Amino acid sequence: MRSDAIKKGVERAPHRALLKSVGVTDEDLEKPFIAIANSYTTIVPGHIHLNSVAEAVARGIRQSGGVAFEFNTIAVCDGIAMGHEGMKYSLPSRDIIADSVEIMVQAHQFDGVVLLSNCDKVTPGMLMAASRIDIPSIVVTGGPMLSGLVKDRKLGVISMFEAVGEFKAGKLTEEELKEFEDKACPTPGSCNGMFTANTMACVTEALGLSLPGSATIPAVDARRLRIAERSGEQAVELVRKGTTPLEILTSDAFENAIMVDMALGGSTNTVLHLSAVAKEAGILLNLDMFDELGRNIPHLCNMSPGGPYTLEELDRAGGIPAVMKELSSLLHLDAQTVTGSSVSQNIKDAEVLDREIIRPLSNPVHKEGGIAILRGNIAPRGAVVKTAAVPARLLINIGPARVFNSEENAMKVILDKGIKPGDIVVIRYEGPQGGPGMREMLSASGAIAGLGLLDSVALITDGRFSGGSQGLCIGHISPEAAEGGPIAAVREGDIIEIDIPRRKINVKLSESEVEERMKEWKPIPSKIRRGYLTRYSAAVQSADQGATLKALK
Repeated sequence: MRSDAIKKGVERAPHRALLKSVGVTDEDLEKPFIAIANSYTTIVPGHIHLNSVAEAVARGIRQSGGVAFEFNTIAVCDGIAMGHEGMKYSLPSRDIIADSVEIMVQAHQFDGVVLLSNCDKVTPGMLMAASRIDIPSIVVTGGPMLSGLVKDRKLGVISMFEAVGEFKAGKLTEEELKEFEDKACPTPGSCNGMFTANTMACVTEALGLSLPGSATIPAVDARRLRIAERSGEQAVELVRKGTTPLEILTSDAFENAIMVDMALGGSTNTVLHLSAVAKEAGILLNLDMFDELGRNIPHLCNMSPGGPYTLEELDRAGGIPAVMKELSSLLHLDAQTVTGSSVSQNIKDAEVLDREIIRPLSNPVHKEGGIAILRGNIAPRGAVVKTAAVPARLLINIGPARVFNSEENAMKVILDKGIKPGDIVVIRYEGPQGGPGMREMLSASGAIAGLGLLDSVALITDGRFSGGSQGLCIGHISPEAAEGGPIAAVREGDIIEIDIPRRKINVKLSESEVEERMKEWKPIPSKIRRGYLTRYSAAVQSADQGATLKALK
């Protein structure tokens, strides 16, 4: 076993002494050592319950003859970090999480690891670590929270960001806003719609790195503990068989994950995250692959924020196994998974239990998948839009640019009702380098929706949009403004043309006009002068590279 490096031989007597100080017995020294990489914290709703989930995982490990050891890594709540300087730290936390898991697993030479995650950057960070260290690994996500309810209105955290705009527009009283606040997020778990956290949980299941059904079981459902226990048992089995992530994370597995993502209408952030995980696995996922699959895979599940259904309803409809069963004629069914079986074997008994929630291939929500890649003279290396959340009338859109060099400046004008129907809001210098940290613009998109401008105003940015954003929200514009990308040349009042069916985004300027403007361009100095973000900004690559860190020369 790999852990023999810390427990076998005379020269390891000091190591055994230290292990015995934490309760390891002589009998335990003959068993596989399994790490539980927990991301429990008392400030993140998606993670506050993970200690009880970790106990179930540890029980499964022990029952199968392993020894469980637990350590923690960090977790950022994107909702709490949203709309202020804290969001600059969200995407960069992904690399810290990957590094911290790698450090703990490698330093202590564990035989296997159970990756216990839930929220937006934690799951991809742990997947990156699993790919990098390539020892037997299984992912357990913490599950979604239940929806809130006020009268007949289903609520979640996205409702609250939109409620701010509704209050500013006079559509909600202060008392109604307070009632929403009190009832929107009633349980632990990841936020209730097909936002980034839940999309990544579904994608992880589709990749084959978590047990079937794991992604959609609500956090407060007892099945969550049962599947956690089975995952602990399976971690020991993976060690005994010697099955590692890189045997599962093949090109076919990534294509399966993208196809499921398209059918779900998932978050645009998965483009960043899957690209980063694939890079660690030695596989190139370029933007064209996402677009090609997006054109061929229909959108089957009309999930929040673009549609009415939440994760608890998707779970009742059969979850990801049922979605994959519906897509089975398109998937790579021979792809292997942590169950020890193929995708085909895993889904053979799956059944769609609600045809309104999981639509048939013959009657999809949309004929194409939920994500598209746009290109043009604003975004020569690409931009990403969640088409599943775009109103039909905005699929082709022309309007004047309203240009802002930060989210804060944009929010002030939006909340002061300075944005008019037909405007195209441009928020730049918010990319991976320029932000730094590539903030999500949920405060801006939520306020636009709350003000009643969802069907008439577009937002574009070199930053990101939350999986909870709805409307015509185009992010990941590459190259970013701070890198000298042509989005930096756009000026107030320029006419921008967006054509999603043709995958185009352009400002109505000639090539020579853009070049002349860029000759006058000077980068905006970062306000961040010290700390982690200065190092991150110097090392991070553009969004079209998955916002991954540059390799050291």
